Amino acid sequence: MKLFCDQKDLAYALNIVNKAISPNNTLPVLNNVLLKAEGKKLFLSATNLELAISLFIDADVRNEGSITIPARLITNYVSLLKNEKIEMQLADGLSLTIKSKESETKIKGINADEFPLIPKVENPQTVKVSTEALNRAILRTVFAASQNTAKPVLSGVAFFADKDVLKVVATDSYRLAEQKVNLALRVENPVQSIVPAKTIQELGKVLGKEEHKEVEIEFSQSQMLFKVGDTEITSRLIEGKFPAYEKIFPKTNKTKIEVLEEDLMQTVKRISLFARENNNNIKLAATNDGVLSLSTDETRVGEEKAKLPIIINGDNNKIALNSQYLLDVLSYLDTEKVCVELNDNLSPAVIKPCKEEGYVYIIMPLKV
Repeated sequence: MKLFCDQKDLAYALNIVNKAISPNNTLPVLNNVLLKAEGKKLFLSATNLELAISLFIDADVRNEGSITIPARLITNYVSLLKNEKIEMQLADGLSLTIKSKESETKIKGINADEFPLIPKVENPQTVKVSTEALNRAILRTVFAASQNTAKPVLSGVAFFADKDVLKVVATDSYRLAEQKVNLALRVENPVQSIVPAKTIQELGKVLGKEEHKEVEIEFSQSQMLFKVGDTEITSRLIEGKFPAYEKIFPKTNKTKIEVLEEDLMQTVKRISLFARENNNNIKLAATNDGVLSLSTDETRVGEEKAKLPIIINGDNNKIALNSQYLLDVLSYLDTEKVCVELNDNLSPAVIKPCKEEGYVYIIMPLKV
């Protein structure tokens, strides 16, 4: 293998595929990135057997070939080179020589034959969505997935595609987030998959760096493939049936509150400093005089009470919520005003952007 490529392109590609490397791999080759020179491209792949990321960059290939190289080492090394043409060549069988104008190094690798095959998505059903919209959906939902793997389906993010809408949903049974995304192409047959939340987090990081405006998603029985530009992200799926979550959506509300998102977030942050001593329990009370009172019971470190101006429609109401669950959603809504809908102190609270359709976040109440 011998090729020439741009340092900037290689550094970018290495940073992308590194997102598929897990820190606790038991197989040495899983800590490596596969480099494969073929045609006029350099293909790069990495996998942890749950997630695989592949992409290619343009290269002047003189001799085709392949090898796997320690991912962290080559990524750190290439990032420290100047943005210029670099030469890469296999030397002594399992060593990769990297030459630039000012330096030459040799990195020992592992035979490419030991690298796992990246599974192909068989008989997929394809949908297309805006890169920006999918990235926003991921940011607004993935944090609600469960950290506990005892119930595997709750540790994933569900994708439901039907007609012209893709729904992205995550829940840990105490809160739930759903974002609807318009599809570029109508889906005739409904499809659904549950993808591990960690994979979706890495997908979000890739989408945040991509300039391509569209993502192609391929659904199949055991895998899901996301294509954006020259990058392909393949994920295994979580087996099982996602909860019939729409049944818990409140059909009506007794109280609807409009409040400035930034004001609410800063106030909850302050009160949560004290609520940590009380299982993050904070109390919200809305009254018809246009005031939202927020407080926590006196704890070992103290207490705080605060008031915010609101627009309220409906009855006076109160509820106790987990402050961290509330802060999680406020951190990602990027909206001027949020609407909080309440029924009673035993029913879930619904949080939405006031002037935007398609997103809903539900928090189960705590004891008042």
